[in-house]
Amino acid sequence: MDIFDKLFPPEEYARRVAEVKRRMQAAGFDLILCQDPANMCWLTGFDGWSFYVPQCVLVHVDAAHPVWFGRAQDAKSARITTDLPDADIVPFSERLVHHPEEHPYDELAALIRARGWGKARIGVEMDAHYYTARCHQHLVKGLPEATFSNNADLVNWARLVKSPAEIGLMREAGAICTAAIERATEVMAAGVPQQEVIAAVLERLTLGAPGVGGDYAAIVPLMPVGEGTSTPHLTWTDKPLPDNVLAMLEIAGARRRYHAPLTRTFHIGPPPQAMRDLAKVVVEGVDAGLEMARPGKTAEEVEAAWQAVLRRNGLSKESRVGYSIGLAYPPDWGERTVSLRPGDRTVLEEGMCFHIQSGLWLQDFGVAISESFVVGASGGERLCNAPRDLIVV
Repeated sequence: MDIFDKLFPPEEYARRVAEVKRRMQAAGFDLILCQDPANMCWLTGFDGWSFYVPQCVLVHVDAAHPVWFGRAQDAKSARITTDLPDADIVPFSERLVHHPEEHPYDELAALIRARGWGKARIGVEMDAHYYTARCHQHLVKGLPEATFSNNADLVNWARLVKSPAEIGLMREAGAICTAAIERATEVMAAGVPQQEVIAAVLERLTLGAPGVGGDYAAIVPLMPVGEGTSTPHLTWTDKPLPDNVLAMLEIAGARRRYHAPLTRTFHIGPPPQAMRDLAKVVVEGVDAGLEMARPGKTAEEVEAAWQAVLRRNGLSKESRVGYSIGLAYPPDWGERTVSLRPGDRTVLEEGMCFHIQSGLWLQDFGVAISESFVVGASGGERLCNAPRDLIVV
């Protein structure tokens, strides 16, 4: 019995690796090390909750396959989730986990030397969440003849344009997210403890939508309440929801690690007109951004369309209004590539996916009604189908 359905055929991974090698050659790298779990998965299919220990996928321009390197007890995960040959699934010794002096990357350096790559020009993911200073220190010490530099998120950028199959997964994630927003609307009410709302949301995100099960998301549900809505990244508490108050919910549907985030703002009881008006401005701004999100336009043009609506209404937003999304693992569902902000002149292509995080956080309260979308010929196509207004419960 198969216990794991591989997402893509070997030919798709071979195509991705070939594209990465092309980018490596253009950037002057012989070898890159990818410790970002999303990059590891995108290159090989590897999937497991093992990113809390050192691990990586190596890509050498002359090697037939990538090499998975990780904890010994996780090597079986690599055999289950990837099509890599056994010779390219290389475990490090279990005794090195949280060792006070030695480090798994000592054995990684030995592996690189054994493969004849000890003098390589090596690109590492300097800004990846799990590539620690200690990883780098032990790797550099173990490869004194190699040349190291930041690979500038080379694989992240290769992931930017999604295939039709990837977009299909993103749409399924959007359906899951929509179902979770609907469930939140059903259970959110004055007097309900906040954790009960979150429990219902997490249940729906996991159960998924008709025909598609949900996965864990890269970020937990965020739910600031009351004055907390004036800042975006607060989670829930065990306090009951008050009457006559704002609550903001930011979640993502996840389908086989592909994410569709969404934020909606709720008001318990009749909302003041100022809040209704702000919500309408936010939605109008999002619509302007979606209209601009066509192939050939730039990321900063999408942001400018949003800002133009804000300016007409005497408002502004200093932080970026959005970012690219796709395959993701904790702690973030963003791809760390394109940002919808001034100065980002990345030209949009059909198949790129973004979260336009249209929140406005004022002094005492905030409103956010965001959208995940895929760039299409006629503009940004929404991945979710939740109500697009201040939701009154």
